[in-house]
Amino acid sequence: MVKRIADIEILGPEDAEKKEASIKARFWPTVKKALRQIPFMDEVVAAYYAMLDPATPMRSRLIIIGALAYFVSPFDVIPDFIVGLGFLDDASVLAAALATVRSSITDEHRQAAREALKGEDAKPKS
Repeated sequence: MVKRIADIEILGPEDAEKKEASIKARFWPTVKKALRQIPFMDEVVAAYYAMLDPATPMRSRLIIIGALAYFVSPFDVIPDFIVGLGFLDDASVLAAALATVRSSITDEHRQAAREALKGEDAKPKS
């Protein structure tokens, strides 16, 4: 029997813009759903702002884009609609990514995240 290895998507800089646009469209609704289930949501939102910051190193941006793309994706290992478990896989992916890029997330990103999360509906203030 031949085992088939799953295709692995490698995210390159040329794909980053497309993924980033998709993340922007789905990020805040997903944050609102996961807010009470992921205890480090403030760091996730800070990473989102780091992704948007052109001063963030490309390697860090690509890691953040990959993790946030998984977070906003409706297709997960554990579907997000399962209460109590739905965001467990997302939280694991996000925690690993945040540990890797922590030094690229600045105080300004964290402050923007705190301000964005102050509102009841967890939407950024324009």
